[in-house]
Amino acid sequence: MNEKKAKFGKDFLLIVIGQIISLFGNGILRFALPLYLLRETGSSALFGIVTACSLLPMIVLSLLGGVLADNVNKRNIMVGLDFFTAAVITAFYIFKGIMPTVPLFTITLMLLYGISGTYQPAVQASIPALVPKERILSASAIVNQIGALANFMGPIIGGMLYGVWGIKSILQVSIMCFLLSAVMELFIVIPFQKQAEKRSIGETVKNDLRESLHFLRLEKPIFIKLCIVIAGLNLFLSSMITIGIPVIIIDALSLTDQMLGITQGLLAVGGIAGGLLTALFEKKLRPNKASVFLYLCAGFTCVMGLGMIPQGVPLFQYAILSCMGMAIMAASTMFSIQMLAVVQTQTPSHLVGKVIACIMTLIMCSQPVGQLLYGLLFEVLSQYIGAVILGSGIISLLIAMYSKKILKQFGENGGMSTE
Repeated sequence: MNEKKAKFGKDFLLIVIGQIISLFGNGILRFALPLYLLRETGSSALFGIVTACSLLPMIVLSLLGGVLADNVNKRNIMVGLDFFTAAVITAFYIFKGIMPTVPLFTITLMLLYGISGTYQPAVQASIPALVPKERILSASAIVNQIGALANFMGPIIGGMLYGVWGIKSILQVSIMCFLLSAVMELFIVIPFQKQAEKRSIGETVKNDLRESLHFLRLEKPIFIKLCIVIAGLNLFLSSMITIGIPVIIIDALSLTDQMLGITQGLLAVGGIAGGLLTALFEKKLRPNKASVFLYLCAGFTCVMGLGMIPQGVPLFQYAILSCMGMAIMAASTMFSIQMLAVVQTQTPSHLVGKVIACIMTLIMCSQPVGQLLYGLLFEVLSQYIGAVILGSGIISLLIAMYSKKILKQFGENGGMSTE
């Protein structure tokens, strides 16, 4: 009888279906647009510059998204942003071939990443309002798994569509997905109470940021050191993967769009596997030993680099690139989840959301710099791609050594060590 009582309601199911449609459209689009840019320009430097610029609005709006979700009806945010996304893609479709390629791509990707930074907090914040308290965890897991599945399937299906029918088919399918998602979301009813507080959204963001930085600086300076570690990884490792994988597969190895899609899908599989392994070995994992996962990342990166140095068989190099990329994603995910758990357990409940948003913003700041850097490196040192990757692995090894010193300060369960 309890099972019947705990069923998910119509409104949550509509959000789930809307997410499946919307995130699928988003997944194929985020795969195809950068690929099209790389194919059109043939320049890894321009690819890095445009990708770096596109992240800037997401960094700024990741702080704003949560505050907006608390002050505006969440359904209206989702519906409005899905319609706006469809309009942005339609404008891109119309102006493609009329406007210069690089400015058009830069504006479009900046808008799309900015929308993403505002949209997801609204979805997450709607869950407690739509499901019983005892089902919040499973509801969140469903929404997160949809995101993971979209990250996996989007590049693979996007690669097939792009390879057979080109960019127009991707744009048409994406527009239909976002319009359909927006129409479905119109029928969702999310309870909403307007905040009595009269502070503007800008003031709220400023106060939250000030409060979070005060907590980090005075009470948990070790979290700032963790930010430095993760920002370093974003700068030298994540950015290398983001820029390097498409550039190597398309330009250096001259392989197909479908093969790039498969590799991008495998990276998503690595992230999913890392999450599942963390849950499976939860009782055995210790935050003070988490640096082992960064050593693994460094090792896998060095193997990737060594595999690219000889002028070997492209398919063999592709296999090394894909397998090591998947392994890096699994290991880095296991590290990130443990660090997030440490922050969650050591931060007062009334500050957790603000502090995590602040930390996420701080660590994301290094990513555009890294993408710009690797875009230039892969262009200038196009004959020495293996050396660039090997350099990334060596720097990641130094970051792992630094992290080991910091993580020693945590106890076995993530609390501060008394030694």
